[in-house]
Amino acid sequence: MIRPQMKRSKNEKQFAADLKRGDKVVTKSGMHGKILDLNDDGTCIIETGAGKMKFERSAISMELSKKQNEEKKSSVIERK
Repeated sequence: MIRPQMKRSKNEKQFAADLKRGDKVVTKSGMHGKILDLNDDGTCIIETGAGKMKFERSAISMELSKKQNEEKKSSVIERK
């Protein structure tokens, strides 16, 4: 039971470290947006429909963001 938790934690840390400008993400609270800037203090600026907001990198949901990006890729493939 400990190993899956450690693996998930490691994957989430790697996901947060791999974020880059322009990535479309979803926060754990459900806010959708695009990353405008990544700061060294562990925060990032996200552009949403309501404007620009500052979030902690840990507030970005790995699962929801990956799911959103996979759906986008699959819809592009279907259109071709």
